[in-house]
Amino acid sequence: MSNRIGFVGCGNMGSAILNGILEADLVDKEDILVSCRSDESKNRISEEFGVTITDNKAVAEKCNTIFLAVKPNVFPVVIDDIRDAILVGKMPLIISIAAGMPINKIEDMFGRDIKLIRSMPNTPALVGEAMSALCVNDNVTEDDKAKALAIFESFGEAEFIDEELMDAVIGVSGSSPAYIYMLIEAMADGAVLSGMPREKAYKFAAQSVMGSAKMVLETGIHPGELKDAVCSPGGTTIEGVAMLERMGFRDAIISAEKACVDKSIEMSK
Repeated sequence: MSNRIGFVGCGNMGSAILNGILEADLVDKEDILVSCRSDESKNRISEEFGVTITDNKAVAEKCNTIFLAVKPNVFPVVIDDIRDAILVGKMPLIISIAAGMPINKIEDMFGRDIKLIRSMPNTPALVGEAMSALCVNDNVTEDDKAKALAIFESFGEAEFIDEELMDAVIGVSGSSPAYIYMLIEAMADGAVLSGMPREKAYKFAAQSVMGSAKMVLETGIHPGELKDAVCSPGGTTIEGVAMLERMGFRDAIISAEKACVDKSIEMSK
């Protein structure tokens, strides 16, 4: 049996994962099967990636790794489609990318032993810079984990975590790109206010955010120490930092993440 990878659903995130797999040459495109509902999606996936378009049942029957890349509200319908079609005598690796769907809830929907990885990638996957969290059920082997890690690292960075941390992950990486986009937009607005053309303002702001993140990741220096290095005594930067502190910048970020985590916990019940 060849190492076939199947996708049940293939929207933006599914497409990013599929692209990463192909770019990294993890499998041949002939060994990828995709099931999606709309003709528009079928045509887009076929033209963009050249993979086989099929239905849910065929994905379940033929694939060793199956991505559940659909919205949580259609999980019951999709799982009904594939539950009894899964490779006879086999236990394929099933990977969910849905928010608010804990492992025990998905296991209950299948009503049978499955190998399941719950994942939370984020939208920078679309440019190959995702941060993904993975957690596993008891049936997942070390080989399965290695296979999943190779897939998720084909479009960014990935870490295995305990499932109890998944709500925190959703706050710190799953939803946080939205906060960063707001920060970039606000930084650019400030530059426009000072006379900079908007197109340049977005570039200066976005590159500064990307470069600062790279400094944290590549130097290993504490973010507070990096901040201090920019703040000359009596200079412009410390003036700006002081204003951010007066306006509750840190508290706003922490509170936003806490609200996100609380919503994730509520959705998972």
